[in-house]
Amino acid sequence: MNIQQFRQSIRDKWLSFYIENRQWIIRLRIWVDCDGQRRPSSSFILATLSVLEPELNQLLPLIVDLSSNPDRIVAALGLNFNPDEHPDVIARIQTESLNSSQSEEVTSNGSVKMLPAALSELTPPSTRVASLLSKIDESCPGGRYSGKPEPERS
Repeated sequence: MNIQQFRQSIRDKWLSFYIENRQWIIRLRIWVDCDGQRRPSSSFILATLSVLEPELNQLLPLIVDLSSNPDRIVAALGLNFNPDEHPDVIARIQTESLNSSQSEEVTSNGSVKMLPAALSELTPPSTRVASLLSKIDESCPGGRYSGKPEPERS
């Protein structure tokens, strides 16, 4: 096993996972500063890689025997960097922002999907539901009420 190839394979898998799941990872409170680098916590990185890379599962017992410090393990694997500053991630972010800045969406049949002209013309669903419930309530004659007071019961 070539260690440099293994590190590169792990780095590629970690970055691919990060790019695909960046939307929710950036919202997690797992970010740490380690040796001047902002990155997800070592535990998160190692747990993710243990799923993505089966060979790492075989090596982790040996690695943990050598060092039980997760930050040192992540650094030894070459993953002590901010993924948002990696060129692959930067390129993906720029591509996504370029795509989202386009104002028109094209549907599957090629027509352009457009927003309504004015949102004020639309009645919110809650208002329509409340109006409908009021009409139903007002039109209901009731089951017991006949317009006359009920006799007192003793």
